[in-house]
Amino acid sequence: MAGHRIGAIGHYASMADDASAALLEEAVRQLRENGCTLAVAPMDGNTWRRYRFVTDFSAQEHAEPPFFLEPANPPEWPTQFEQAGFTSLAEYYSALNSHLDRPDDRVAPIAARVQANGISIRAARRSELPLELKRIYALTCVAFTRNFLYTELPEAAFLAQYVPVLQHIRPELILLAEQGSALVGYLFAIPDFAQAARVSTIDTFVIKTVAILPESRLRGLGGLLVSRAHLAGRELGFKRAIHALMHEDNVSRHISNRYATTMRRYTLYSRELAQ
Repeated sequence: MAGHRIGAIGHYASMADDASAALLEEAVRQLRENGCTLAVAPMDGNTWRRYRFVTDFSAQEHAEPPFFLEPANPPEWPTQFEQAGFTSLAEYYSALNSHLDRPDDRVAPIAARVQANGISIRAARRSELPLELKRIYALTCVAFTRNFLYTELPEAAFLAQYVPVLQHIRPELILLAEQGSALVGYLFAIPDFAQAARVSTIDTFVIKTVAILPESRLRGLGGLLVSRAHLAGRELGFKRAIHALMHEDNVSRHISNRYATTMRRYTLYSRELAQ
C-alpha cells in the first residue's frame, strides 16, 4: 500500500481476551520499533501463505463446514483484533455452485475467440506435474503482480509449499491454457478432502486459483476456464464446486457470481501505527 511500510502479524492463536490484548500490543510495539507504519493481520508472512479470518458466523452463511485448505478460526479471534483497534482492510468470499450443469451463454463466443487466437485448453498430465508446477509459478508471478498486497516468492519456496499438495490432486481439475508452447492461463482445483472426514464420498471440488496473463487478447479466458472446470468436475462425478477465497474486487468474484452463491466471508485487518 502506497505510503506505508507494512508489517504482518500471523501464526495467531489465543485462548483468552486478556492475553490476546497484551499479545497484540506487544506485536504492534515491535512492528513500530522496526519502522512499520501499518500492521496487517492475520497473515503468516505474506499472501502466499495462510492469512485472513473467517468473520461471518451467522447460521445461514456458516452452514457449510470448512473445506480443504480453507482457513478456520474461532469467532473470538476477529473480535480480539477489533478490540485491539484493528479494522477491516479487505474482504474475501467463498461461494458454492451446486449446479455444475448451469449454462452460460457467454462461454461459446469466448471459446470461439480463444480458439481463433490459437489458444488451446487441456488438463494437466500427472507425469508432468512437477514441470507444470514450475510453469504455473512463472505465470503466477506475472499474473498476480498487481494483486492486493502481492509480494515476490522465490521459486524454491513456492515448490516447497505446493509439491506436497500434488499427491492430493486430480490432474483433470488442473486446466492449462496454452498458445503454442507458452502458458497463458491456468485454473487449479482440488477435491474437497475435508469431506472425507465427514462422509464416505467426496462430491465437491474446490477451485483454488485462476490466473491469466494481463493481456487484453485474453479477456474472458478466466470465465472459460471456470466453465470448463465445472464440466470436468461433473464428468468426474462431482456435484458441487466451491470458488475459494476471492478478493472482493477480483475478476474471479465477478465470474463466480454467474454460477455460485456466497457461502463464507473473510476479513483481513489492519491498524495504523503512529510513530
